[in-house]
Amino acid sequence: MAMKTLFDRLCRTVRELRTANGANVTVTFALATIPMVGFVGAAVDYSHANSVKTAMQAASDSTALMLSKTAATLTTGQLQTQGTNYFKALFTRPEATGLQVNSTYTTTNGSQVVVTASADVKTNFMGLMGVSTMKVGVDSQVKWGNTKMRVALVLDNTGSMAQDGKMPALITATKSLLTQLKTAAVTNGDVYVSIVPFVKDVNVDASNYKANWIDWTDWDANNGKCSKNTYDNQDDCENHGKNWTPANHNTWNGCVVDRGNANGPSSGNYDTNATPPSTAITSSLYSAEQYSACPDAAVMPLSYDWTGMTNLVNSMTPNGNTNQGIGLQLGWQSLVGGGPFPAPPVMNPNYKYTQVIILLTDGLNTQNRWYTNQNQIDARQALTCTNAKAAGIVLYTVQVNTGGDPTSTLLKNCATDSSKFFLLTTANQIVTTFNQIGTALSNLRIAQ
Repeated sequence: MAMKTLFDRLCRTVRELRTANGANVTVTFALATIPMVGFVGAAVDYSHANSVKTAMQAASDSTALMLSKTAATLTTGQLQTQGTNYFKALFTRPEATGLQVNSTYTTTNGSQVVVTASADVKTNFMGLMGVSTMKVGVDSQVKWGNTKMRVALVLDNTGSMAQDGKMPALITATKSLLTQLKTAAVTNGDVYVSIVPFVKDVNVDASNYKANWIDWTDWDANNGKCSKNTYDNQDDCENHGKNWTPANHNTWNGCVVDRGNANGPSSGNYDTNATPPSTAITSSLYSAEQYSACPDAAVMPLSYDWTGMTNLVNSMTPNGNTNQGIGLQLGWQSLVGGGPFPAPPVMNPNYKYTQVIILLTDGLNTQNRWYTNQNQIDARQALTCTNAKAAGIVLYTVQVNTGGDPTSTLLKNCATDSSKFFLLTTANQIVTTFNQIGTALSNLRIAQ
């Protein structure tokens, strides 16, 4: 009887224990404390390691930038030593142990300095879970010279450039700009420059008189000899029953007018684009003209012949009326090739390329092949600006306004953005402006 009572009491006690929940929260919390402490501790340790990594990244970035200034002159060992010394001077986190810094310099597809660094950071909480250190690492790259440039200088050589010292200032400014661009080139071909002096016409070099991209129709009609000396052009001569003999093309002075036809711009809008001339389409050819104010300086295709460019700039003299549009069109043509310009060197896919036109003028448009009305001339040029920008050309425009002309809305809108339009009121500002543009272009040679 006693045994049965004892057994019943034991069973009742077990049942009560099974249904009791008064201490479950305490037990559960006690059991959960370990992983909770682990998670919180891991977050604290991770935050600390991330702080170390941030400081390490800043030191790495600064080290790479400092090394880029002298990397080309250092041996591999010197580069490594200087990189380590720079880094350790900047990175002062004693909790980071086992620091490793590696610095390399390469010249494949442009110059590049790469700095990598790694270290171990001791944990405070995660050690309880068997993780005593965390590895952190960073890398920094500085590249330069992996952007190649092609720059067309479209320069006003009209008669008004003789005033207020503008032509001497332009010559000085252009030569200084050429020096900047030459300095920006690590190797020959990194920077190509073309030069297009313009007035109403552009001189594309009289030595090209046999080229198939020239249309001689108008020139032949206005340059020659009539069987009766009274008449000095083909129409008058032949309308009076006389014979007209065109002059030899080797007497041409090298000037061409806007592309199109004698009656106006053609349907192909060749005066506003850089489509290469085709003998099958007469209006795409450059029409010869014996313009009396033909620029002394002929165009120069893309080149890194810095001496030749300097000599050309020194030969510029002011004369003739203003037609910015033909200068802009031929400047664009020089970047893509065609007509008076050979095909540009093939672009290497391992590099970035920036194509730029710098258009400087001191006056508003006064005359082109068809018009003497500024609004009509401006309308044609505005199309060229739009088309060139759509083709990815970066346009800088400079208005040298020493005579109180209105600010050119055409030039403001032609520039790629407002920072690339310059309104100058003195000749001396040409020098400082070209220097500013040259600095901006040189900075494009640093990619990251």
